[in-house]
Amino acid sequence: MTATAADVADAQVAPPRRGHHPGMALLVIASAQLMIVLDATIVNIALPHIQTALKFSDTGLSWVLNAYTLTFGGLMLLGGRMGDILGRRRTFVIGIIVFIGASLLGGFAQNSGWLLAMRALQGVGGAIASPTALALITTNFLEPKERNRAFGVFAAVSGAGAALGLLLGGMLTSWLSWRWVLFVNVPIGILIVTLVPLFLAESQRRPGRFDFGGALTSTAGMSALVYGFIHASDKGWGSSVTIIAFLAAVVLLAAFILIETRHSQPIVPLRLFANRDRSTSYVIMFAFVGGMMGMFFFLTQFVQNVLGYSPIKAGVAFLPIALIIGVSAQITSKFLIQTGPKPFMILGAILSTGGLAWLAQLSADSGYVTGLLGPMLAFGLGMGFIFVPLTLTSVAGVRQEDSGAASAMLNVMQQVGGSLGLSILVTVFATASRHEQSHQIKSFLAHATPAQQKSFAAGKLKPPDSVVHSVLAHGISVAFSVAIIFAGVGLLLALFSRNVTPSEEDGAAPVVAG
Repeated sequence: MTATAADVADAQVAPPRRGHHPGMALLVIASAQLMIVLDATIVNIALPHIQTALKFSDTGLSWVLNAYTLTFGGLMLLGGRMGDILGRRRTFVIGIIVFIGASLLGGFAQNSGWLLAMRALQGVGGAIASPTALALITTNFLEPKERNRAFGVFAAVSGAGAALGLLLGGMLTSWLSWRWVLFVNVPIGILIVTLVPLFLAESQRRPGRFDFGGALTSTAGMSALVYGFIHASDKGWGSSVTIIAFLAAVVLLAAFILIETRHSQPIVPLRLFANRDRSTSYVIMFAFVGGMMGMFFFLTQFVQNVLGYSPIKAGVAFLPIALIIGVSAQITSKFLIQTGPKPFMILGAILSTGGLAWLAQLSADSGYVTGLLGPMLAFGLGMGFIFVPLTLTSVAGVRQEDSGAASAMLNVMQQVGGSLGLSILVTVFATASRHEQSHQIKSFLAHATPAQQKSFAAGKLKPPDSVVHSVLAHGISVAFSVAIIFAGVGLLLALFSRNVTPSEEDGAAPVVAG
C-alpha cells in the first residue's frame, strides 16, 4: 500500500480526538495489516495438508491462493472508496469483522468448495480493511514526524508479513492442524475490533458514489479468465466450459471498461493509463509478481513432497528470500533519490529473470542448498530492487485527485497479476506433468515384472516415489521456463522506460511502499 500527499492533506481535517494514544493506535493498525498480509502466505506451507484433507487436485489447489488474491485485489479500490464515503474507522471495523468471520468458517471447511468460498470472503474483508488501515494513519497521526514513524512501522509490518506468514504457517500446521492457519485470525481480529473505538479517531466523510458495477465486473472478469486457464489444464482447451469461461471473461472485462468510461466517479480512472511511465510500471509489476506467486506455490510443495521437509522446516527454508527482499528494498529506498528508479528496475529485472532461469533447471535430484537457495536469493534480491521504483513511477506526475487511485492500482496489479500469472503457470505445470507421468509410467512398466504390471493395472501398485518426484520436478521446471517469458517482458519494459526524477512527482511521492 502507498500513502500519498492527498492522504496527508486529508489528515489535516480529521475531527478532534478526546485522547491521543499513538502507541496503541499504531499497534491496532499494524496488527490488522499484519493479519491481512499474513493470509497471502500463511496457507502456502499448509497446501499439501489442505490438498490431502479436502481432496484438491494439483491444479485446483491453486484456487486456495487465487480465491483470496482475486477478491482482495479486485475490490481493494472499492474498499478505499468505502472508507472515504462511510468513514475510515467504521469501514475498517466492517472489513475486520468480515475477515475474521470468513476465517472462522473457513477453518471448519469440510470440502473444497466451502474453503474456497471462505477464502474469497476473506479477500473481501481484506480489500475493505487494508486500504483503510493505511488511511487511518493519516487520520490519527497529524504531526509529520510522528506520521512518518508510523508509516515506517506499517511498511516494516507489510514487508515482514510474508516471511512471518510462512514460518507461522509451518508452526501451526505442525503443532496443531492446517485449520489453525485460518483460526488464528479470529482472536487477533476480535481484539482489534475491541480496541478500535478506544484508540482510533474517525475520519470525516466525503460525498461520493460507489462504482459497484466496475468493481464487480472487473473481479468477475478476472476470475473467469483465471478459471478458464485452470480448467483448460484439467479438461483441455476445447472443453465447452473452458470456452465459456474465456468468453465470459471477455464480455465482463469489456463491460468493465464501458462502465469506467461512463461512470462519474469510476473505481479505476482510465486516464491513469494515458501516462506511458505509469502504465509501464503496472505491466512490469504484473509480469514479475506471477513468477513470485509461482515460486512460493510450487517450491513449498517441492520441499515438502520431494525433499521431505516438515511444515516448520519448509517455513524456515523460505525465510532467506523474504529477508533479502526487505534488505534490498531498504537499499533501494536509500539511494533512489540519487539514481532515479530506472537503474534499480533494470538491475532487479535482470536478477529476478536470472533467478527464474536458474529455477527452471530444477530436477528431482536438486537439493535445497545446491538447487533452490541460490535462485531464490537472486529472485528475492531482484524483487526488492523492483518494488520501490515501481511505486515511485506509478504515482509520478499524477493529478492530486487521482493520487490514491494511482498508488492503489499498483497493489491491485500485484494481486490480480499474481492470480493470473499463477493460473497460467499451473496450466503449464499440469500439462507438462501429465506428459512426463505418461513417459515415466511407460518406463516403469517396461522394467516391471509381469506380476507388478498386473498389480499396477488393478490399481494395487503405485509408481515408486522416484517417479512421483520426477513428474513433480519436471512440471515445476517447465512452469518456471514459461515464467521466464513473463519476466523477459518486464525486463524489456524496464530497459526502455524513462528515469522519472523526484522533481516530476508533483507532490504525489510515495511516503511508504509495502
